[in-house]
Amino acid sequence: MQLSSTRLGHAVHALIDILPLTHPADASLSRYFRSNHELGPKDRAFVAETVYAVLRRKRLLEHLAAPHTSPRHLILALLAKVQGLSLRELEPLLHKDESEWLKQVKAVPTDDLPLAVRVDFPDWLTERLVARMPEEEILALARGMQHSAPLDLRVNTVRANRDEVLAILKRDGIPAEATPYSPVGVRIKEKPAINRHPLFLTGKIEVQDEGSQLLGYLVAPKRGEMIADFCAGAGGKTLLLGALMHSQGRIYAFDVSEKRLTQLKPRLKRSGLSNLHPQLISNENDIKIKRLAGKLDRVLVDAPCSGLGTLRRNPDLKWRQKPQDIEELTQKQAAILTAAARLVKVGGRLVYATCSILEEENEQIVEAFLATHPEFELHAASEVLAQQNIPLDTGKYFKLAPHVHGTDGFFAAVMERKNQVKV
Repeated sequence: MQLSSTRLGHAVHALIDILPLTHPADASLSRYFRSNHELGPKDRAFVAETVYAVLRRKRLLEHLAAPHTSPRHLILALLAKVQGLSLRELEPLLHKDESEWLKQVKAVPTDDLPLAVRVDFPDWLTERLVARMPEEEILALARGMQHSAPLDLRVNTVRANRDEVLAILKRDGIPAEATPYSPVGVRIKEKPAINRHPLFLTGKIEVQDEGSQLLGYLVAPKRGEMIADFCAGAGGKTLLLGALMHSQGRIYAFDVSEKRLTQLKPRLKRSGLSNLHPQLISNENDIKIKRLAGKLDRVLVDAPCSGLGTLRRNPDLKWRQKPQDIEELTQKQAAILTAAARLVKVGGRLVYATCSILEEENEQIVEAFLATHPEFELHAASEVLAQQNIPLDTGKYFKLAPHVHGTDGFFAAVMERKNQVKV
């Protein structure tokens, strides 16, 4: 992509808006684009890609650029050292004395830097990973997080099949391939305006990471069952569950956010599904939930979490999250899982999931729950997937990582209720 002083200037100003990190980066960037509506698609793409690249490598760039750590210096360091642009290419854009400084930046060795700088994680996160992973694995995970995510689509099998969608995309000059694990996934490496494509407008596809799609296959709903998506959000997984049920049965989409449930409405209309029932709740103990105690076949708890598995898409999260945030989240996760479990009938299934890479939000939550709820037992996630001809074995828990599976980082546990609670 052609570099110009105008594009560089917009990237700098957008980064100035974002770097206080008081708001999500995507919201700040959207606000910047609304304020600078004269920017064309290629300009916006450069600004977005550059800003996100800086957020992914922020710690390394601050080290390389020191003592000059302004947004402009961080971007120049990114372009020269990380993206490998030559000084000759950058010279027309440089201010006085920046050429000499940039030569020094390019010469800084990086192999012997502290681990936290090399992996671009805050100290507290690096320390938690070091406690349970070898250094090489942390480096591999970090490298996976430092690349932008591909565009994954889910085929809505109520309206289309994957071969049909792949053929249409190929016809329209959009390179795409089937995802390796999800039977209904399509992966696009480029970033076309897919929300304007007829496939999207007619409800034949939805944007959804392959890892998120696989959560639906862990729930494995059947036609005619009663299901709850306990933290439905904007409903991506709810829509998948509805399609897997062939629009038969009943799915409750619970969420505490009216705004998120409102975002589900146009998606539901496009989908052609008739078995979804969005329900706004005040909290996990809402009366709407209590009325369903012991009545549901399957419950999905995609719990609110740190989101640290999504750093390819949301790199600002690693700088915005703090240890005390994790402590608050784990308390909320435990409470939500306990409340959701009350809905599951004997023989029913409970799936707990996060997009976190931290054991505190994942294994520890599940193990603490099972220790106090002997009526539930853990089922190996790999066996559940194998029953649906999905050859993915990550052990008893479902665990995905970008450097291994090409997806966001995900965790899930599949539990089944074997008997009534003993009083």
